[in-house]
Amino acid sequence: NQFTPSLGHPLGTDELGQDVLARLLYAGRISLFVGLTAAFLGVVFGSIIGSIAGFYGKVVDTSLMRFTDMVLCVPLLMLLMVLSSFTRGMTIVPFLPADLQQLVVLVLIIGLTSWMGVARLVRGEFLSLRAQEFAEASRAMGGKDFWIITRHLLPNAMAPIFVAATLGVGEAIILESALSFLGFGVQPPVPTWGNMLTNAQQYMISTPWLAVYPGMMIFMTVVSINFIGDGLRDALDPKLKH
Repeated sequence: NQFTPSLGHPLGTDELGQDVLARLLYAGRISLFVGLTAAFLGVVFGSIIGSIAGFYGKVVDTSLMRFTDMVLCVPLLMLLMVLSSFTRGMTIVPFLPADLQQLVVLVLIIGLTSWMGVARLVRGEFLSLRAQEFAEASRAMGGKDFWIITRHLLPNAMAPIFVAATLGVGEAIILESALSFLGFGVQPPVPTWGNMLTNAQQYMISTPWLAVYPGMMIFMTVVSINFIGDGLRDALDPKLKH
């Protein structure tokens, strides 16, 4: 049986005779790259929207938050599938090969559709911080809005942003895996844990371990990242310190 694990291939081989362990490791690089980069984009975009809404308030706050609520009403996975279909084959970075172009597009799609939670979090922090004495003192001394936001308010809101960014990495990895599994994400020959699960579907009865390995990697990676996020929250949240 070509799929059976051996000394040369500890986790066995796939239907093309490729080493499963090597593909798992390479797929991990892709999935982690997507997760980290997409989470970073989501945090940056969400922080910009949330800081503007929280700092200026009134009509600006109402307009941006209603737009955020409207985006939240759209099922995220469905939105990602539609955007992936429309952007398939799109060239973002001209010098990259075609198989990596879809990776860049996927990162942009996930990153620019996962900012809403961060925006609401940052907005809430800014609503509280803008009324503090240090912000009022900076404004009384003639500080410009951009200076107050970047030098006073944003640094004081970084603790919950760091936690949200960490949890966003796990969410982005799950979204990438789901899209690849459904055929809307990264396509073979570039391996990801999601498309490895797709390829293993037809062998679920005869060689179930081909699906177990990438599934375990997704599960353990996301759980580990969430533990890191919980640890950061416990370490940075002053309300939890005794």
